Amino acid sequence: MTCFHQLTATSLRGQPVSMANYEGKLVLVVNTASHCGFTPQYAGLEALYKKYAAQGLVVLGFPCNQFGKQEPGGADDIAQTCHINYGVSFPVFEKVEVNGSASHPVFRYLKSELPGLLGGRIMWNFTKFLIGRDGKPLKRFAPFTTPEKMEATIRDALEI
Repeated sequence: MTCFHQLTATSLRGQPVSMANYEGKLVLVVNTASHCGFTPQYAGLEALYKKYAAQGLVVLGFPCNQFGKQEPGGADDIAQTCHINYGVSFPVFEKVEVNGSASHPVFRYLKSELPGLLGGRIMWNFTKFLIGRDGKPLKRFAPFTTPEKMEATIRDALEI
């Protein structure tokens, strides 16, 4: 059986990244988009990351263009939205698919562990998955659940 820490993904700059790098961390995986009504959540995700990074939280952003073609650009465009417009300092990965046969292994795994309302499909951009320090998925959050509304769950998982 696959564990989250056995997976890999490619950074926005084209470097392979092992999820094993995040062993012992509380990980929040988010499928993001630069031109979505939920895009302002980047600011809240960054705020959570800055507030709890020292306690072990890491946020991982995975841009996706599958919902309304709301992530049309390449790596430079994505970087500009994340870093310049929202001050994102958490890791962002290359654009991925989260549904269908070309779904990225990280999202195939997370959807199988936490299927959600659509029976294993992701509904829209900014679906969020919280993964425990041991690599076990803990909770799935809907796109409309703001980062601020997740803070209590994150604090509990960090045992603060």
